[in-house]
Amino acid sequence: MKKLSNISVKEFRDILTRLGLQPLRTAGGHEIWTKNGLKRAVVFQTHVEPIPEFIVRNAIRDMGMSRDEFISKLEEM
Repeated sequence: MKKLSNISVKEFRDILTRLGLQPLRTAGGHEIWTKNGLKRAVVFQTHVEPIPEFIVRNAIRDMGMSRDEFISKLEEM
């Protein structure tokens, strides 16, 4: 079973794309991803590898998913 820690930036981008999010801004040290229906955009730092677990948890909450749903999507990759 995958964990929320040790997710690389590339892997995180891939899962966001798979979930239907699109990059709004990728320049600079942060990327902003969104899709219709989200209350808040997903923001993460691109210069921190792997992505900290609290950032992944915030993104899951912002997307309105459960932890288990996110992990199952991650395992499908």
